[in-house]
Amino acid sequence: MPPSSVTRARTTVFAPRLAALIGAHTGQDVFRLEPDTIGVAGHEVADRILAARRATETERPTFKPLHGRSITRAEASTVTRTIGNDVREALAGPLPEDVDLAGSWPLTGHLFLRDLILGQDPYRLRMLMSRNLELTPKLTWSVIAIGAALPGWPRPGDRLTTLAGRAAQATGYQERRYAMGMYRRAAAPVCFTVSTLVANALWLGAPFDEAVPHRNIILESLRLLPPSWNILRNASPEYPAVDDRIGARDDVLVLPLLSHRDPALWDDPDTFRPERWNDLDPDTAPGYLPFGHSSERCWGRHMVMPLAELLLDRVRGSGLVVDPGRSSGKVPLLGLLGVADVRLTHPR
Repeated sequence: MPPSSVTRARTTVFAPRLAALIGAHTGQDVFRLEPDTIGVAGHEVADRILAARRATETERPTFKPLHGRSITRAEASTVTRTIGNDVREALAGPLPEDVDLAGSWPLTGHLFLRDLILGQDPYRLRMLMSRNLELTPKLTWSVIAIGAALPGWPRPGDRLTTLAGRAAQATGYQERRYAMGMYRRAAAPVCFTVSTLVANALWLGAPFDEAVPHRNIILESLRLLPPSWNILRNASPEYPAVDDRIGARDDVLVLPLLSHRDPALWDDPDTFRPERWNDLDPDTAPGYLPFGHSSERCWGRHMVMPLAELLLDRVRGSGLVVDPGRSSGKVPLLGLLGVADVRLTHPR
């Protein structure tokens, strides 16, 4: 199915450094980005790099040390299961019917998901989902410091999500700060990632043919605008053995942004074509790494897909359209890759 004329009228404008990366290195496998950094986009080399060792605690995208305190893999796994249970409970319950999803995305979708999953939690926890806190870590920790110090801390037994129930068990100021930090670490990436992913899909491909399944649309959006567009591995002795172009002191940046556009792997790689996923398996497609490598998949992938399909279903069924007056969408240089402001409007 060729893209519609409406879709072709939209232009996606990458931040200059991202545009330069795509223009200079698409189709290459290993190349030097900085005096101490090697870029890897070739899928075979990337496979060997990511399989060579597990990510260290500072390389993990979500569960890095929190205020200097290490987060063990066991704790990360427990917290992941906890927010996963809250997501499943939200999806199993009655869904709101009167929510207007018109407005600026991904913010509108983010707020919908926050209220759907975490709506019963106290404000001091729900406020940690604010996208404004991404402006600076100092702002985040100021909000956490105030929230941990205020009286009226939630108590075990209150009507809370399971994630908030974990926070309610914290005693003392320092433990409350840590609990609030973990609450944000666990819940915010789910809401941020899903809303950004759906906004990207709408910008790239809407209006969609009714026969195209939500799953294919989401997978294709993940290909062209992978929210986690790079995977960092710090210098390690395993890597020069994988490829002699990598030095002993070189950090390695694996780049799904480029492998997802490699013309050797994808037909018509720059075009949004969700039908390609009729015959492709996202778990085995070479170079496709939206949730990381098979040796260490992203902890949230089992939540992201059903939530993204739910949100996309609501938009597709609402009759909303991408603002026809917007022809250019900017993709800033951020850790979470996405079109900054996708406007959904009611058809005139």
